[in-house]
Amino acid sequence: MTAIALWLLVLLPAVVGGTLALSRLQRAAAGVSLGTAAITAALSVVVAVTRPQVAVPFVAGSEFALGVDGLSALMVPTVAVITLLVLVFAAGDILDSRARFHGLMLVFASAALVTATAQTLPTLLMAWEIMGAMSMALIGFWWSDEHRVASGTVAFLTTRTADIGIYLAAGAALAGGAGLALVDLPSATSGWRHVIAAGILVAALGKAAQLPFSFWLSRAMDGPSPVSALLHSAAMVAMGGYLLLRTQPLLAATGWAGPAAAWVGAVTALVMGAVAVAQRDLKQLLAASTSAQLGFVVMGAGLATVTGGAVHLMAHAATKALLFLAAGAWLSALGTKSLVGLQGVARRWRLVGWVVTVGALSLAGVAPFALWATKDAVLASALEQSPPLFGVGLAAAVMSAAYAGKVLMVVWRPAPESQRHEVESHLDEEQQGNRQVGLLEKAPLLVLAVGAGVLGWLTLPPLGEAVASALVGEFVQPTALELVVSSVVAVVVLVLVWWRGLPQPEWALHWLGMERAVQVVIVHPTLWLAERCARFDDDVLDASVVATSRGVVRLAGRSATMDGRWFDGAVEKVAASLRSLGHLARRPQTGQLHQYYIQAVALVALGFLLLIALR
Repeated sequence: MTAIALWLLVLLPAVVGGTLALSRLQRAAAGVSLGTAAITAALSVVVAVTRPQVAVPFVAGSEFALGVDGLSALMVPTVAVITLLVLVFAAGDILDSRARFHGLMLVFASAALVTATAQTLPTLLMAWEIMGAMSMALIGFWWSDEHRVASGTVAFLTTRTADIGIYLAAGAALAGGAGLALVDLPSATSGWRHVIAAGILVAALGKAAQLPFSFWLSRAMDGPSPVSALLHSAAMVAMGGYLLLRTQPLLAATGWAGPAAAWVGAVTALVMGAVAVAQRDLKQLLAASTSAQLGFVVMGAGLATVTGGAVHLMAHAATKALLFLAAGAWLSALGTKSLVGLQGVARRWRLVGWVVTVGALSLAGVAPFALWATKDAVLASALEQSPPLFGVGLAAAVMSAAYAGKVLMVVWRPAPESQRHEVESHLDEEQQGNRQVGLLEKAPLLVLAVGAGVLGWLTLPPLGEAVASALVGEFVQPTALELVVSSVVAVVVLVLVWWRGLPQPEWALHWLGMERAVQVVIVHPTLWLAERCARFDDDVLDASVVATSRGVVRLAGRSATMDGRWFDGAVEKVAASLRSLGHLARRPQTGQLHQYYIQAVALVALGFLLLIALR
């Protein structure tokens, strides 16, 4: 029965989602979707408790294998429950093309669940590809808007480029004799083990929007708000960090991949924190903060503190889903996500304002909210292993409090009377607002606020030891002093931001120009090379083929002329001569005996003369 539950967990949302996406059940779509998501959430709890393993033949040398262990037992319910809450919000927020939207979201969630439970590289790769394709379809969901479709394409191609790493890792795993099971990857021969780790690391950094891939998250903000909430919290981006946690033994076995991941995560957390501070759009700020917060997860994987990284991933999922859904609720109500247009918005919808406050305090690292303890669990491990790395991580934590403080300052502090006109000019700039936040939009926020408030306690005694015992890797418990100091620092930063405001670093506003840099360094040279190759193909290869074909046609024409005039003429002349000889040979055949006797006498006489002549 537990094996059936695991199969249903991944197949039910995939089958129902695919059916909905292809159907026209617009009225029933939300109900069917919510029912499916609720059953999936219940199944996720069952498999987290029972820990089943299933496998069927898939490709030569590998199986389609799924399994639940300590790490996936944390992640699977997180994905399933947040999917349900996001779909509840979407039932009140997405009113057009409901069947297609809910169908794509269910398939997206199914791919994330397969990714979380995959036991072999082919299984992981299949789910990884589907997840990327669904993200493209969902970001560009409003397909009549070319800019949104282009944003989906940019996000897909960016992550798709990094995904090549998994293909490289699979090939190296076979060449290195490790096989394709994830648990066996560290046993590959020494040289190939490094190739496998490099491929996994690149693919994971791409999905997790770590530097230098971070810019695709900015374009992903063109999707509907529920898409942003799921993509940035429990699926897609989270799966990049999760993959590194899953393959942490491989990173540790190489000697270099773990430190590399830790430093990339720390630098991303710091730099993307600065990008978040610079933003003037709420969803862009939250997107940059997602990249920054996933940096702590990547740090945890690199430092082998899987417990801290995994619980931070869970706490971030609840926190970020809450904040994105709140941003979506205000976008639907006021038609804007501009920070100028949202000034004082929490005073108008106080329930939404207070749950956003919980999410922002969690994001800032204020006790006792979720990301306070989880962030410190990662930083405690960094302090023990690498003080310079701890310094960068601590600066990133301060930056987290800064951009969280910016959110609180904007939503709670009303604009001065002198700026009222400017605020009103931003209303309805994205879409026509309906000036209300419905019950379906509010209900999920309350549940997520609970998660953003308490999930961090999974890293503190006595729960921390129990969670750590179920996971691989080391776990360094932060001291009471570290926890207190980090919370005090976060509060001080929040007070300073509220009192003094924040500088607006223009250099970070456009995400460090990363997309432009990629266009200059990669896209434009690639297109230039493609254009030159196309010209070479047209001017040289095609021209040679055309010239050769013309020569062959001319030769064939001349051969046909030669055949018609010479060979056919010679054959016809020989045939005419033979025909004439045949006519001559028939003349003696008259049927009269006396003529035959005369011919016989003539032949005998001719023979006699020849004998006489030759003697």
